[in-house]
Amino acid sequence: MTKQNAIKVFEEKKVRTVWDSDKEEWYFSIVDVIAVLTDSPNPRKYWSVLKTRLKKEGSELTTNCSQLKMPSSDGKYYKTDVADTEQLFRLIQSIPSPKAEPFKLWMAQVTKERLDQMQDPELSIQQAMMDYKRLGYSDNWINQRIKSIEIRKDLTRHGLQEGVQFATLTDIIYKTWAGKTAKEYKQFKGLKKENLRDNMTNKELVLNMLAELSTKEISEVQNPKSFDEHIDVARRGGNVAKEARIKLEQETGKSVVTPLNAKDILGLQSGEVEDVDLDSEEAK
Repeated sequence: MTKQNAIKVFEEKKVRTVWDSDKEEWYFSIVDVIAVLTDSPNPRKYWSVLKTRLKKEGSELTTNCSQLKMPSSDGKYYKTDVADTEQLFRLIQSIPSPKAEPFKLWMAQVTKERLDQMQDPELSIQQAMMDYKRLGYSDNWINQRIKSIEIRKDLTRHGLQEGVQFATLTDIIYKTWAGKTAKEYKQFKGLKKENLRDNMTNKELVLNMLAELSTKEISEVQNPKSFDEHIDVARRGGNVAKEARIKLEQETGKSVVTPLNAKDILGLQSGEVEDVDLDSEEAK
């Protein structure tokens, strides 16, 4: 199974999901769905009691449900009871809730959007733009972020497959241009499991894009075969952005690499989200 974790939102409540690209099917966290439908203070207990009742009734639903690793509030991944769309529709029938029908419509829409995006990748980009906009990012930042996603995907088309080696090369690119590994960079910004690029300023995004684009372009010319050769290409690509960073800092007297993160500037933690440019001096 090729899995992709995602967080969906129904009436401002998070529902953890996993997309199975092989089966082209969404799997939803049952506990999250119960929390949405029942407003129970203990949805895990509710699910435990419901499972016992369904088993006594002879239902095979609980037996057929799977477990997949999903992110928890502590940032770690744990095995979680999940249900596909068909199973969840049946499960909802056992949960008295005025939200049942609206939730079913929401599930159908989530599934349709994913299938539409598979047919037309541009829709996926549009969805990402709308999601960032809802979080309060500026149009300028969003455009840079979407472009950075495209450039990063280009890297994987040149022998740099996602995985441990790709993460190592990413660290080398970061370390070369920004002076920090991904872990050090996230610690500098006060991040834990958050996406580092989602917490970069416009300048940081642009320099990182330059580093990754340069790495991709050099890779096309050099056609590296061994991992050591890929490492050399990553350093050379990162160095192009490093030289640009140093020059920009000399000209402006301002550091490009900043501890500012999205939570600080957009006020996500307090819920007071504003459409703010991450590079705005007024936001500091």
